[in-house]
Amino acid sequence: MRRIDDYYPKQGRVILHIDMNAFYCSVHEAVEPELYAGKPNAVAGSVELRKGILVTSSYAARARGIRTGMLVSEALKLCPELILIRPDFDLYRQFSRRFMAIAYDYSPLIEAMSIDETFVDVTGSKQFGTPLEIAETIQRRIRGELGLPCSIGIAPNKLLAKIASDMKKPNGLVVLRRRDVPKVLWSKPCRDLYGIGGRTEDKLKRLNIRTIGELAAADEKLLVRHFGVVGSWLKLAAHGIDESPVNPEQEANKSIGHTTTLPHDLTEAADVRRVFLNLADQVGRRLRRQELVATTVQITIRDPDMKTITRSRTMDTPTNDYDVFYREACALFERHWTPGKPVRLLGITLQSLVERERAAIQLDLFDYEKQPRKEQLNRTMDRIRDKFGESAILTLGMIGDDPSALIRDRKRRGTSLQMDHLKEKRDGDNPFEE
Repeated sequence: MRRIDDYYPKQGRVILHIDMNAFYCSVHEAVEPELYAGKPNAVAGSVELRKGILVTSSYAARARGIRTGMLVSEALKLCPELILIRPDFDLYRQFSRRFMAIAYDYSPLIEAMSIDETFVDVTGSKQFGTPLEIAETIQRRIRGELGLPCSIGIAPNKLLAKIASDMKKPNGLVVLRRRDVPKVLWSKPCRDLYGIGGRTEDKLKRLNIRTIGELAAADEKLLVRHFGVVGSWLKLAAHGIDESPVNPEQEANKSIGHTTTLPHDLTEAADVRRVFLNLADQVGRRLRRQELVATTVQITIRDPDMKTITRSRTMDTPTNDYDVFYREACALFERHWTPGKPVRLLGITLQSLVERERAAIQLDLFDYEKQPRKEQLNRTMDRIRDKFGESAILTLGMIGDDPSALIRDRKRRGTSLQMDHLKEKRDGDNPFEE
């Protein structure tokens, strides 16, 4: 009879990758099963606009040919009974914390990759059973306590764990060892290797490398010549080798930003300024929640022909004041965009972020006198909005009917990669608990 120790390597790791299946739709089905469970449904970024796209779809909808990224109008032609759901990112963030709290019960080594997926290092979790037993328990608890399906990959590293979790959906449990790689992966196309996107795949095809096996057999010098240091990684990955550890520390964002696509092209400067004011307000709020300051402001502008430009300015003094970000964004726009030229999309991204308490903020005499009052005002406004909602206090310039006003709505605002809900400082043993 095998002992528990026999299921764990003497050297090396055991990694789980937990991937929530059709997460947004599954959350709605769990909360309101009478409306959505077992029915074709999809979360759409813009339910009202038939030109909007589907953010994700349920498995019942996928069986009818519905796919993520499909136009709402196209999806309704294909499946007229498709139920369209408005996104509720506040709800998704709650369930994200809850499923990660369950995983944390079995290991403190958790690295959240997005709102609906995380790596868990269970190398030191023998007291809970074998790796497969731990994965089964986590999967069963997520289903029983949250009503959500998930797939879990079990492997000696993050790369193979991620690939394994994708191999069987929904509710899959797949073990993938390095010795399995030649048989299981080498016949598959290179795009099936986690980390290889469309551009890399196209470039590999031009080198006559189409499968993971061909990539594994490729000359490393050739790969390095065409891909730089990534070439060495490609070779290792094709052999199932990955030494990167699970990093439980939620690193500070390298940037914080918001963009908004406009329902109609803007040409008037006043309309552009209103959008920038709303964007600056919310990136400033996110920055202050994480107790960060920024030195660089970048704007993104896209025209009706989908041509996109970015322009940035690095300021002398780091700040978290939305009014500064607003003025800088407007100045960049006026400097780099032709007056009257139509605008399709606008965005503000804050870069060069540092912790506020560690930032060496140098103030001139005038700023030195007014800065404490400004910070106190921002803190007071933040407390009021935390308690009564984002729209509790607005300046007149923020009010409008364009999508920039919607980013104050936490229910409708967000992306799967926005991880603020896991970065906020917490007390207690389990950092993911409410």
